[in-house]
Amino acid sequence: MEAPPTSGWSGKHAVELYVRTYTCRRVIMGQSPQGFRAVLGADILSWEAVKAPARRRRWYHDGKNTLAVLIASASDIDDLVPTLVAFQIEWNKLHRSLQDVGLSDEEARQAAGATPDDWRRLHDAWGDGFDANLAAIKRDECRIVLRLIGGSHLGFARNASRWWLPIAAAMDELGARDAPIYFVSSNAHSLVNVLTGVARRIENEIVDWIGRSDRDLDVERRKLEAGHSRASRQNWLYYGARQVFDAHPERERLRKWRAELETANGVRHIPAVGTGVDSAAQVFMLSKLDPSAIDPRVGAVDDHKLRSSDACIVNVDYPLGQAAYHILRQVAEQAAWVAGVYVLGKAATLNADVGDVMIPNVVYNEHSGNTYWLDNCFAAADVQPNLVYGSALDNQRAVTVRGTFLQNRDYLDFYYQGRYTVVEMEAGPYLDACYEIGQPDRYPVNESVNMAQAHFDLGIVHYASDTPYTQARTLGARGLSYRGMDSTYASAIAVARRILQREEALISQKK
Repeated sequence: MEAPPTSGWSGKHAVELYVRTYTCRRVIMGQSPQGFRAVLGADILSWEAVKAPARRRRWYHDGKNTLAVLIASASDIDDLVPTLVAFQIEWNKLHRSLQDVGLSDEEARQAAGATPDDWRRLHDAWGDGFDANLAAIKRDECRIVLRLIGGSHLGFARNASRWWLPIAAAMDELGARDAPIYFVSSNAHSLVNVLTGVARRIENEIVDWIGRSDRDLDVERRKLEAGHSRASRQNWLYYGARQVFDAHPERERLRKWRAELETANGVRHIPAVGTGVDSAAQVFMLSKLDPSAIDPRVGAVDDHKLRSSDACIVNVDYPLGQAAYHILRQVAEQAAWVAGVYVLGKAATLNADVGDVMIPNVVYNEHSGNTYWLDNCFAAADVQPNLVYGSALDNQRAVTVRGTFLQNRDYLDFYYQGRYTVVEMEAGPYLDACYEIGQPDRYPVNESVNMAQAHFDLGIVHYASDTPYTQARTLGARGLSYRGMDSTYASAIAVARRILQREEALISQKK
């Protein structure tokens, strides 16, 4: 494998770590605060919390030279260790390059062999700390000491059990403790927007605020109203609503109103807590939803059938890797009945473009070595009608990889030659758990598994956020823009429609 280029420092992995790692030389991984307390006698929850962008891990800094990180599964180790190793390699490469030169911007850049664009990105990542970080790199070599506390299968299962407790309490409050569950792994915004219609209720406030604060987005609105854009106005409102709730002068009042509205509509938000599993969740009681508020793209809703439904949706902000297995297994153990499992998430694509939607019927899991053949309940026809800027591709093959960092050309070639076109991190572990939901034994290892006759509804949809094969972009290296919401919401609408169809709560449009 080729050594990572210096420009790798400016990627999201560097942004995740540089905040504290350039002053820290001890990184301790553990499964729970209790484990840290038992082994080290340290209350890490009293340390300074350090947020890692684009990673669902909780970091804590002792104010000196130690970072503690809570891990939810072995995938966190697979993801974190290569990142730290690459960080140390890049630090020491730059350390050696800077020994015989000054720290002037251009002199340091040339010594490092970085392009002007790479150097600018490193400036952006480090911000005001650029000069201090560069001086620290020149002064000292980097030698990071790693330690793992615990790491047992039981410990990860215990974390998932703790994660479930507040969700169970929310279901008890809704009277849904014995309700059939539709489990959805997606994000924290799409389903709640589609099912509650919050954004449409404050359309005037959104239009007014965007008109004053975001010129580009306001131009997009004008194109929509003039018929010069094929995009969805609903998606525009969802995107604009986020800015209103984040930056509007009356955001506190608006947030309180939103919380009251969602509570009245049977929605409960359960924030992530320090259990190692850093995934927020939502519970939707279907019978309490307002049919008139549901996104019209879902379809016409039968009010009586919706009110008579006894099912609920548990939506999870998608976890990392094997944490998905522990989460779904815990949900399945505690649920009265699993009515459906739907996985919606980002992925890298080897044959499509950013914004496209990929629907697999084969998933290979690098963790278990299993190849799952499934009868995916979704097809391209379920997504394409609401997909404006991309295409929907079904009958795809997906591979669940161990981490997002160690991808090179040979690695991707290997899978592409095997006709695998989707690279992601959650579907395989979810399918391992799905196997255990319907079978009397634990999931097998290194086998071909037929999931076509699962005893519950099963669907997987990926939307492309990265194209590493054709453009050398690492999985997860960039987020989705406003137009990226097109694929997100086309997929979320397909999930919402499927659930309401299963509950016979949609009015047939056939004549």
